[in-house]
Amino acid sequence: MQIVKRLSRPVAISLVMLCFTLHANAQSDELQQLLLDIEKLTQFKSILSDMKKGYQIYQQGYGTISGLSKGNFDLHYVYLTGLLAVNPAVLNNSRVGQIMSQQSDIISEYKRYASLFRQSGSFSPAELGYMDNVYNQLVKQSNANVDDLANVTTAGKLRMSDDDRLRAIDRIYNSSSDQLQFLRYFNRQAVLLSLRRSKDLNDTKTLKRLYGIN
Repeated sequence: MQIVKRLSRPVAISLVMLCFTLHANAQSDELQQLLLDIEKLTQFKSILSDMKKGYQIYQQGYGTISGLSKGNFDLHYVYLTGLLAVNPAVLNNSRVGQIMSQQSDIISEYKRYASLFRQSGSFSPAELGYMDNVYNQLVKQSNANVDDLANVTTAGKLRMSDDDRLRAIDRIYNSSSDQLQFLRYFNRQAVLLSLRRSKDLNDTKTLKRLYGIN
């Protein structure tokens, strides 16, 4: 204050005004900075609000998609499980019994004629071995048909619609029919060959009795 008193009045007034000006400018800068901080905070809050809304929309959308996916999974599960079941109409299809009857005929007829051909004395060991190979292949195919039929008509084995199962049964029936027809043709040809090889009338009569031919 002593220094101010020593100064002339105009100079002192100027210094005082300068101090007020500097102080006012400092307060103005602080005020502007505060306003900027408030504006940034408001913008940040707006960003957070938008992010929250976006997350809520995402959550709702995900929940909807998840629900739809679960619903689709349940439908597919029911459908696929249903394909493992066997409709009684499939089991009662007449060709199922026919196939089993054909397979039984194949086994019984091949065994009977294999034995007769050995008793006939008309065939060499090599020829009998060839016949055995034919029979073995036929039995192997017959067993495969039985396995296929069991899979098609047993619940829980294969995922198939009723139409697919019926088509599979038709296919197995046709294969089984072809096998039985081939076996009977093969046996008939072998019987004729055996009769042609008979040496005399008595041998022929004996062989006919063996084969059950009148």
